[in-house]
Amino acid sequence: MPIRRWSFVLIAVSGWGCSKDTPAVAEAAASAVASAAPSASVVTAPSASGSAAPEVAHDCPTGSTGIGSFGKPCEAKGTVRMLEVAWNGKYDPNGNPSFKVASKAPKGILYGRVAVFFYDKAGQQIDSKEPIEGSDKTHAFHVCSGNNIFAGVLGAGEKATYTNFSCVKKKDVPDGTVAIEAEAPMVGFADASGKKTDFYWRNADLAPEARPKGGVK
Repeated sequence: MPIRRWSFVLIAVSGWGCSKDTPAVAEAAASAVASAAPSASVVTAPSASGSAAPEVAHDCPTGSTGIGSFGKPCEAKGTVRMLEVAWNGKYDPNGNPSFKVASKAPKGILYGRVAVFFYDKAGQQIDSKEPIEGSDKTHAFHVCSGNNIFAGVLGAGEKATYTNFSCVKKKDVPDGTVAIEAEAPMVGFADASGKKTDFYWRNADLAPEARPKGGVK
């Protein structure tokens, strides 16, 4: 399978639980869910007034369950991955770390949320540089997310080599870092047009606050 080379264009987000990673495009994706194929089953969302429009449930990938919307993605647990992300051990001329990816998904991926972890020479996790709002502590890992992160759809089973994520710069790498690892705990699958996200998948187990070098196995 041919290898493609691009630069990622992502939106930097500080912290895993932050609401800043729900851009207008994600809201549009959630709206798109409501107009999915009529063959999909329908789940009525709870509402105090009882007048809320029903959410359409998508056919979640094997090993996950849920509706598939941005707020209620197909949830998986354990070691299941839709996308593998790995630092290639190199930096570009500006000192930004370089990565490669490999899709494990049954559909093309358009949206991605990536968690980047840093480790010292002893293999101990180092907090990222982003401060936690209202605290003197820092986040355990660096997060970036966005739609259209591959400058197009990453096809099912496709591998690609990139120069760097636009949201993982030299300034984001903490002092003492010897190794960098990354996970994609959330992805969004492209619709038939390849221009919009149809539905979402998530495995929060892949990005715990305390993550040993080598990740969840």
